[in-house]
Amino acid sequence: MARLAQTAGLTDVQQEILATVRDFVDKEIIPVATQLEHKDEYPTQIVEGLKELGLFGLMIPEEYGGLGESLLTYALCVEEIARGWMSVSGIINTHFIVAYMLKQHGTQEQKDTFLPRMALGEVRGAFSMSEPALGSDVSAITSKGVKDGEEYVLNGQKMWLTNGGTSSLVAVLCRSDEGHPEGTAPHKSMTTFLVEKEPGFGEVRPGLTIPGKIDKMGYKGVDTTELIMDGLRIPANRVLGGVTGRGFYQMMDGVEVGRVNVAARGCGVAQRAFELGVSYAQQRQTFGKPIAQHQAIQFKLAEMATKVEAAHAMMVNAARKKDSGERNDLEAGMAKYLASEYCKEVVEDAFRIHGGYGFSKEYEIERLYREAPMLLIGEGTAEIQKMIIGRRLLEEYRFQG
Repeated sequence: MARLAQTAGLTDVQQEILATVRDFVDKEIIPVATQLEHKDEYPTQIVEGLKELGLFGLMIPEEYGGLGESLLTYALCVEEIARGWMSVSGIINTHFIVAYMLKQHGTQEQKDTFLPRMALGEVRGAFSMSEPALGSDVSAITSKGVKDGEEYVLNGQKMWLTNGGTSSLVAVLCRSDEGHPEGTAPHKSMTTFLVEKEPGFGEVRPGLTIPGKIDKMGYKGVDTTELIMDGLRIPANRVLGGVTGRGFYQMMDGVEVGRVNVAARGCGVAQRAFELGVSYAQQRQTFGKPIAQHQAIQFKLAEMATKVEAAHAMMVNAARKKDSGERNDLEAGMAKYLASEYCKEVVEDAFRIHGGYGFSKEYEIERLYREAPMLLIGEGTAEIQKMIIGRRLLEEYRFQG
């Protein structure tokens, strides 16, 4: 749908990248996505194609073998990929967050070690904050890293790792009390550890177990897992940035750009739902004419298209704000909140347009209907986004009494 979700002011290079990605999505992802999703099969061929396109290194600086592109370029590529199959965009997104955290916060040795191989897709990333009992309360994590000579010993259980099985580098947030006296605020005694492992399930290195894939309602194909650390020994030079106590801030920086990308995924899924809805409405006939000619359906299409356009605009604004070097937690929170909510609504409207056929697994909209809810909780629920937005608004509009 060329008329919707256009982005003004793109360079020739950006337009060329997006055209290449869109062509790849139309030819290599959309034709096989539903079949792979129904089988919960990892999209190996698609991932290999993305590696060849250089997308795993899109934002990694050129000095490390990447393309050195902006967050905006990356978000627009994610939008295109999610239009084809949201699970593929998740594979890229978690890798991207780890690469971004390394670029922004890693030591020079850590950057030299990991970024060139991440740019090629040879090392693929996952990141881990959540735990089974804490939900959105990151400050309540119980996983712990204790220093033992030149190593740290990690113990604990983590939850909801995208790429948990297929990744070979996991950024893991743990509590680390070393150097932080009792009474220190929880967020000041957390550390991000860079954990290298073999891809796969079971015991992937001594002290580290990936039990298996979590069976999910949607967002299939991509592996979502737990991570269990039991006496996992990590060299001290694998503390992100080389200093303990900064993990919370490092993770939040990664999540902030991750929220832009979740917004982009919402935009992509909503665009595809609109495409399916407007196409079906022109083919399906009732009462002697295509249902698209009924005013009720036209109203629905108008609302869907407006939501697609609005979500895209907010996502682009949040990405550009971050690219400018300014704080963008307000814009990212708004974009993630609006795009995920609108995505759910646009998908449901497309589902309604399909009538009974929308309930059939033969139609693509059935898959989108199961995928959209994940965006409501990924990278922070709607309620968390509202808290972030509300606090930032009070900072900006402080009452002067």
